[in-house]
Amino acid sequence: MDQRVSESIEIAVPPSVVYDAVTNVADMGRWSPECTGADVKGDEIAQRVTPGMKFTGHNRSAKRPWSTQCTVTAAEPGVRFTFLARGVGLRVAIWSYRFEPLDLGMATKVTETWIDQRGWFMHFIGPKVSGIHDRATHNRRTMEVTLQRLKESLEKEHQAL
Repeated sequence: MDQRVSESIEIAVPPSVVYDAVTNVADMGRWSPECTGADVKGDEIAQRVTPGMKFTGHNRSAKRPWSTQCTVTAAEPGVRFTFLARGVGLRVAIWSYRFEPLDLGMATKVTETWIDQRGWFMHFIGPKVSGIHDRATHNRRTMEVTLQRLKESLEKEHQAL
């Protein structure tokens, strides 16, 4: 059975604003303590996020950096964003974000979910690459930090408008 970790936070900006920020994968390093950003493949940079879009996610732990190859599997503006991450061609995880409108659409409950997709080889090699042995506990902590930073950043930026 796949391991799953989810964290949620309420952000005082509309779902479309939160969705646009999260789906700008190159910018994820602004909020995440582990993901340092991403490179979107080819001409897809200027386009809206769509299923099938590919990007390379860059990460760093205290031990070393590593990258994953990601494919968007769901992109519903203001509702849901999901992608599959692979390392050396093997499944690593499914990352998903849900955006629920609150306060008549003026606020958002965003839920970030990680679903472990690693087989035996990735369970073996992953800790050697990242230095992280309890991935579920680690991801719960980093998700809390990411969502809090996202909230602070978006509320500050939105308030300034």
